[in-house]
Amino acid sequence: MQFVAFERNKQGTGASRRLRNTGRAPGIVFGGSTAPVTIEVDHNALWHALKKEAFHASILDMELGGKVEKVLLRDVQYHPFKQQVLHIDFQRVDEKTRLHKKVPLHFVGAENSPAVKTDKCVVNHVVTEIEIECLAVQLPEHITVDLSNATTGASIHASDIQLPAGVKIVTHGRKAVTIATLVAPVEEVVAAPVAAAADDKKGKKKK
Repeated sequence: MQFVAFERNKQGTGASRRLRNTGRAPGIVFGGSTAPVTIEVDHNALWHALKKEAFHASILDMELGGKVEKVLLRDVQYHPFKQQVLHIDFQRVDEKTRLHKKVPLHFVGAENSPAVKTDKCVVNHVVTEIEIECLAVQLPEHITVDLSNATTGASIHASDIQLPAGVKIVTHGRKAVTIATLVAPVEEVVAAPVAAAADDKKGKKKK
């Protein structure tokens, strides 16, 4: 994905507030061998881009001053109740940049699994994203989790995921990271209506 940014000259709280009032969002781009640069981005275009999953978990092409740089979204600050971006951070990356980044999980194949298709189990998504380590050029937009062979009562762990080449999952020392479970359906027990039971007793005659 590509977006356009402009270098921002004025800084400070007041300048940022005035910038937002003109329909721009303040930000910064850092990293690499170049000094950090304060930038501004069209707010409406940014707001719509932030709704796309790929904008959060893929390498972006940022056009700044007539040059295109590879960057990665690092942080977004939102207004507490307005639909407004207060500030946004990007990191410059190249083919040598090594990243730790959370990426979304896409669960597929559940409808064909024995647990769901035969036993009517429910898939419980314990987590919907996972932290990975890889080179910037190897960063996937998402990680696919195949549930087509899942059985009733099974727990799917991070170690069960088929990862793209060069990608490692960061577990922070945890031996087994559960990402999903297959839960058997709970049978409902229907109790006899109290009122109906009481009427039946009244209608019975003593012999």
